[in-house]
Amino acid sequence: MPDPAVTILVVDDDEQIRRFLRTSLGAHGYHMVEAATAADAERRARANRPDLILLDLGLPDRDGIDVLKDLRGWTKVPVIILSARGEEASKVKALDLGADDYVTKPFGTGELLARLRAALRHRDASPADSVWASEDLRVDIAARVTTKGGAPVKLSRREWDVLRVLVLNAGRVVTHRQILETVWGPAQADYTQYLWVYIGHLRDKLEPDPAQPRYIQTEPSVGYRLVRAEDAA
Repeated sequence: MPDPAVTILVVDDDEQIRRFLRTSLGAHGYHMVEAATAADAERRARANRPDLILLDLGLPDRDGIDVLKDLRGWTKVPVIILSARGEEASKVKALDLGADDYVTKPFGTGELLARLRAALRHRDASPADSVWASEDLRVDIAARVTTKGGAPVKLSRREWDVLRVLVLNAGRVVTHRQILETVWGPAQADYTQYLWVYIGHLRDKLEPDPAQPRYIQTEPSVGYRLVRAEDAA
């Protein structure tokens, strides 16, 4: 069970969605605060200082993208987008603007709770938390060492740089553009084929079955997410 002090702000104008989340989040020990409009979301966020925000994009008074921009102007609180907009452009825009994740409606409770836990873990991580591990795979960012089954895995500089971005954002979707700009620089942000090659190399070296990735998961047309095998179910 989560710490009972964990507060989730749900911003959605659909009363049925809020009722469903009120029951689901409450059953798992979270405290929920509600807002049905963009204006109310801003007030609630400042007054309640939530630990995480679930934000719908289709609000009656303003677009949720604009709310996200405003939030990122003054807080780093994790934001997960909940929206019926499933198209690639909406997802990429929200993630590039600072959303931590994007869940398309309709969604399952299990999936949402897993994404929520991952976002909260990322919020709580400190620079000292530089080791990521799952099953027999271990990545130590500070030591720049990757092992599989206890044996060192030799990575090229670019492979390491891509893996480092994924580890530092473990559990979150990282867009193609975010990885490319970090590893190759802004001038190469549209050269997605670079990334495909290195993700393929990493899967060959790290995955039990590269054809069915367990750790480096693809978010189609959007980016990649590094997950622990125990969190993938």
